[in-house]
Amino acid sequence: MNEKRAEAAPGRTRRAPRPVWDGFVRLFHWGLMVSIVVAAVTGFLLGPSFIPVHVVAASLAVALVLARIVWGFAGGGYARFAGFVVGPVRLMRYARDVLARREERHVGHNPLGGAMMLALMAAVLAAGLTGWAFLGAGAKLGPFAFVLAFAASPVLAELHEAVAFAILALVALHVAGVVFTSRREGENLVRAMVTGEKGVGPQDIVPPQREPRTGAALGVGLALALVLGAAIAAPVFLPVPGAPVAEIDPTVRAECTDCHMFYHPSLLPAGDWRRIMATLDDHYGEDASLDADTAAEITAWLTAHAAESADTRASKVFRLDPAGGVTRITETPFWKARHAGIGDAAFRSAEVGSRANCAACHADAESGWFNPFFAEIEG
Repeated sequence: MNEKRAEAAPGRTRRAPRPVWDGFVRLFHWGLMVSIVVAAVTGFLLGPSFIPVHVVAASLAVALVLARIVWGFAGGGYARFAGFVVGPVRLMRYARDVLARREERHVGHNPLGGAMMLALMAAVLAAGLTGWAFLGAGAKLGPFAFVLAFAASPVLAELHEAVAFAILALVALHVAGVVFTSRREGENLVRAMVTGEKGVGPQDIVPPQREPRTGAALGVGLALALVLGAAIAAPVFLPVPGAPVAEIDPTVRAECTDCHMFYHPSLLPAGDWRRIMATLDDHYGEDASLDADTAAEITAWLTAHAAESADTRASKVFRLDPAGGVTRITETPFWKARHAGIGDAAFRSAEVGSRANCAACHADAESGWFNPFFAEIEG
């Protein structure tokens, strides 16, 4: 890396303001900060109804990082990785110089700041990867829906959470580093990232200045956006392994919706459906008896397309246990945990009516998917 010291005019002893951070670098910095904050708040502090906001914020963070990587090869001198990324030997040497209070001042990112930036970007990409993998396994969303089974979702959730905590730790270190360097160098680095200007003195290290290749960066960025967009949208247009049955038997729909919403057969295992169909004369306090042929037809269809036939989250989490007092989906531990933050008034409202009316909040409830992006839940 061919760094050079800034040259000062004769007699100049003070640092002169100079444009350092271009518009995209500043947009990336503040956009990433907002995205991480929103993703952290919605992921750690708020309930399941904020999952769509969390996914959008986290995806925006990943998009910003990918764009910054492109700009790191195509941007101007201060933005390019070649201007501040150093090897481990130089990094350790600079760290020792900082401890000895004899480090050189870098106008752009110093070696430690550059290493922090790379670590944070890598962590954001890892969070995006594990997050989308979790969505692929658990909700059959995105490209991982085609290759990951629901069984992988618990491990992926733990990995995603671990990476999220790592990001928070890196952010804390980054803030501490900014405060330390601002005081050490006598310059407000936060303001510099707003205005884009930093003071430059005669002994400061300035990276080689290069003209940005904006056209090339836009071309690569657009290509990445198209590829990633197509991968994320693929499950909407292509068949996903383990999808709930989409074509509903008309007899089943007619008989079941005569009294309540249609419950997709993949919500319960075959054994539960057999018990329900065998006790229609006392169907949750009502007599829903059918003639033998119709009951047999409905039982056969429900058991053929029961939870065992699907690989969705909804097909894995609802199990009835009459002996344990769990005779309804709304009495299952998973349902109670997911709806714990919703008050009784919401379920009694005219729009919902009861806890059993899943379709009031989940637009795709009757399909068996329960996609988090289609849920509108009010506490």
